[in-house]
Amino acid sequence: MIKLQSVGIWGTGSYLPEKIMTNKDFESMIETSDEWIVTRTGIRERRVAKPEEAVSDLAYVAGQRALEAAGVHPEELDLIIVGSCTFDAYLPASACLVADKLGAKRAAAFDLETACTSFIYGCAVGSQFIATGTYRRVLVIGAEVLSKFMDYSDRNTCVLFGDGAGAAVLGPVEEGAGIKAVHLGADGSGGKDLGVPAGGSRLPATAETVEQRQHYVKMNGKEVYKFAVRIMGDAAEKALEIADWEKEDIDFFIPHQANMRIIDSAAKKLGIGMDRVAVNLDRYGNMSAASIPVALDEMVRSGQIQPGHRLIMVGFGAGLTWGSMAVEWAIPKG
Repeated sequence: MIKLQSVGIWGTGSYLPEKIMTNKDFESMIETSDEWIVTRTGIRERRVAKPEEAVSDLAYVAGQRALEAAGVHPEELDLIIVGSCTFDAYLPASACLVADKLGAKRAAAFDLETACTSFIYGCAVGSQFIATGTYRRVLVIGAEVLSKFMDYSDRNTCVLFGDGAGAAVLGPVEEGAGIKAVHLGADGSGGKDLGVPAGGSRLPATAETVEQRQHYVKMNGKEVYKFAVRIMGDAAEKALEIADWEKEDIDFFIPHQANMRIIDSAAKKLGIGMDRVAVNLDRYGNMSAASIPVALDEMVRSGQIQPGHRLIMVGFGAGLTWGSMAVEWAIPKG
């Protein structure tokens, strides 16, 4: 029987575009108000990428910062995984572009798309390569430029999303620490409730699909909300069960930043006070695949997270997908 290597996070990094778009900015574009957005979502502002910035550009900076924090040289990387739903193009993989920008000449690279759950899925996949001894250093990045896929005439959707990137370097840690549990799930029957209808093989781009604005994000907000309120708490509890932790063992809860009411509901189900819940939704909006790693990086760099702390990270996204991860923060193994 193969003895699996314990895997943890060696270092984190993030990148947020400079441009800030506030709720007030939307008031001149659509029928909405700052009060309406804040009351229903908790969002006050979000970041917007420059016209020339693509996902690989944001991912590169976040990845570079994570490597610096981990003390890992790009040429030491074995694998790069980029999780997103707003890739540079259908071909080639944005992860390959990031590898080239970083100078990671010996790293394998691929993209992973489970929308807002992509960082959790990416860590789950990347950690397996390390646990089995196939690889030693894996860079997982969650990055999005959702502003380029927003229909700014759809007031129920365009106010929710923002751009950004977060990254983590995975590597071996002392036995018994690091990633203690991963739980992943999907329900394709909910695929119709959140997505971009056209542009793929089902509805290739035509003059008609462009005219009908089918290349923008469409969401059935009520159904996604009901799903999220249920699944966030359930997924967190599943990770606790696998890790053999009690709710009282949680030091910090890092949820996907989609809606403040969803975060509140999950925190209450876990019985954890908001002082131990990562929240940056008000400043960045829903950054999809980037929301969890950006929140994680902010907590790490502020010194809140220390070796021995136990974290629960939970996300949900289009698909519909969900994922949770229990991590005991650990010092990298030499």
